[in-house]
Amino acid sequence: MNRVGQGGARRTVLVVEDDDSIAMGLEMNLSAEGYRVLLATDGESGLALARGGGIDLLILDVMLPKLNGFELLRMLRAERYTMPVIMLSARGAEMDKVMGLELGAEDYITKPFGLAELLARVKAVLRRDAIARGDDASAIRAADLEIHPSTREVRRDGKLVELTATEFDILFCLVSAGGRVLSREQLQAKVWGPSHHGTPRTVDNFILQLRTKLEDNPANPRHLVTVRGVGYRFVV
Repeated sequence: MNRVGQGGARRTVLVVEDDDSIAMGLEMNLSAEGYRVLLATDGESGLALARGGGIDLLILDVMLPKLNGFELLRMLRAERYTMPVIMLSARGAEMDKVMGLELGAEDYITKPFGLAELLARVKAVLRRDAIARGDDASAIRAADLEIHPSTREVRRDGKLVELTATEFDILFCLVSAGGRVLSREQLQAKVWGPSHHGTPRTVDNFILQLRTKLEDNPANPRHLVTVRGVGYRFVV
């Protein structure tokens, strides 16, 4: 199955990785998932390919010859290239992760990693990017709520409701389920990714926050409904 974006084009993933075995493994598995894959083995050639345009996602190693991943990302963001970036590194220090995220990476994965986890993160990052760019469906209206996936805005009775990024992601997951029940585990996997180590109580807390902001009576919610023993569903 080909992974397609707006207009039906295949999603293009640029992998900048100097370890041949990792690069080949990523190319093989991403191609099997339907992505178009471009490879670069050093920072300078990776930067040139990224500048060429048409890149939907950049998977970027930190320790690269000629130009390291942090510098490459800094240059791309300074030049206003906005493709989402997942950084790879054998360096698991917290400050390295913080630096990558502050430079504008969407995710940071420490080596060694499982391919299933990386592929799940690729899908999650591309999904969030599509929402942010407006590649998703038009505004969703439910009673007094208007949910705008393209701008990540929610309005209640026409007034903008301030939601955190995670609150919006949870709300959008529930709305996109079309009335189906999503378990806490499903919400955790969709919003935080499969490697998240939080508890179901984390989801409960965000649901409580959403109800406070979106429901007339948070104690007796109209839209964000609990299905006991299962999870949550969004009712129009």
